[in-house]
Amino acid sequence: MADTADTTGPGTAGGPGSGPGTGSGPGTGGPDAGSGTGPGAGPGTGTGTAGPGTDSSGAVSRPRKSSWKYIGPGIVVAATGVGAGDLVATLVAGSKFGYTLLWAAVIGCVVKVSLAEAAGRWHLATGRTLFEGWRSLGRWTTVYFAVYVLVWGFVYGATAMSSSALPIVALFPDGPGLKTWAVVTGLTGLVFVWFNRYAVFEKAMTVLIGMKFLVVMYVAVRVAPDLGEAVAGLAPVLPDGSLFYTLGLIGGVGGTITMAAYGYWVNAKGWTNSGWMKVMRLDNRVAYITTGFFVVAMLIIGAELLHSSQIALTSGDRGLIDLGAVLEDRFGVVTAKLFLIGFFATSFGALMGVWHGVSLMFADFVERLRKERVGVPVDGATGEGAVAEVAAGERESSVPFRAYLLWLTFPPISLLFLDQPFGLVVVYGVLGAFFMPFLALTLIWLLNSSRTPAQWRNGVLSNVMLAAAGLLFVVLCVQQVRDLPW
Repeated sequence: MADTADTTGPGTAGGPGSGPGTGSGPGTGGPDAGSGTGPGAGPGTGTGTAGPGTDSSGAVSRPRKSSWKYIGPGIVVAATGVGAGDLVATLVAGSKFGYTLLWAAVIGCVVKVSLAEAAGRWHLATGRTLFEGWRSLGRWTTVYFAVYVLVWGFVYGATAMSSSALPIVALFPDGPGLKTWAVVTGLTGLVFVWFNRYAVFEKAMTVLIGMKFLVVMYVAVRVAPDLGEAVAGLAPVLPDGSLFYTLGLIGGVGGTITMAAYGYWVNAKGWTNSGWMKVMRLDNRVAYITTGFFVVAMLIIGAELLHSSQIALTSGDRGLIDLGAVLEDRFGVVTAKLFLIGFFATSFGALMGVWHGVSLMFADFVERLRKERVGVPVDGATGEGAVAEVAAGERESSVPFRAYLLWLTFPPISLLFLDQPFGLVVVYGVLGAFFMPFLALTLIWLLNSSRTPAQWRNGVLSNVMLAAAGLLFVVLCVQQVRDLPW
């Protein structure tokens, strides 16, 4: 979003000014203030400090410094990105290899920090949404995303509803069945997201992640972790047969389409220009430090409760029901019930996050195509395009947003009462396997090109981390495709 010049004092060299006269003002692509005499199109020559950026209404649109009070989108992405399936995968790794793969969980969080930071940086530095960036790479990105988001949403909707219903059925075994509770959770997510905007949604997600965090950490403490073995697990070791469990821990936990949604949540929070970059980076680190605590805690639970006793879990989300039974035998019914509550918070948080975040992405996708069709320009360079519309809440009240909410809820209900069609499972698996490589490699492309202002392009570290993530996800993609029921 374009910043306005402040003509009350000298400026700091380095950022272009945005208006005539002698003065200071933050430049359009970064936090440095522009200055100088004459029209503010070139770099200034004065000395001074930059003031806060302003949006089109003249209101302050960036903070004086990063602060914990701004944290929000990171909490949402942490609550969404770690679902029940991720917790089961981590439990299984702990049950098979004890603490040995703890280092992989830590590296996985570092990889996710790099990816989410890149997505957020694109939105703030360019004033364009991620889909606008993909669109600039060619029509092939549009075709892939369109097919992916429709097929993925259809199958994921049923999966998320079933996962959220499982702990409720375990908590209330004499109540309605799994399918009934699944429909109830799906409709609850639909109604909540339909009638609330980002600010309320963020508060609800904060409550859910708080429940999940407290329960998981409580159980991890109850199982009395072996701190010596945990520290030893930080040494990079690959036991026999652990390669793909290791790659899964690094690449799988907290790594979904919600990482692409992070930039949209950043904008929905009201962060629309590069003046918010430091805040976004702090927020992102909080997200994946929180994710790291979840992963480490579940690995500890798997190592202590399952590895030593050689207990095998049922595959999929039902493995958490098995763990609840183990906890009840070991620590009593209260601990088991608390764990099931945490299981529900995990699953329903993921459902709510997808209902909101992916609907936001889909709405931006449709609106971009509509504007192109009718010839409406999108001025991303000044922030007066999609980023500003997301920040204003226009996307959340749009027809495409609500249409995708309905798509995530009602068609998948039919899958709850049918076996998932074989062909649909295969297509879903292939498209899902390709998404994370697609995200990593397109971010490298966008953030090393002239589409991004020079000062916000990738440095060496960002390129190394994104390239490593891209290669990791390609390997996981190949393995996932090979494991499909062809």
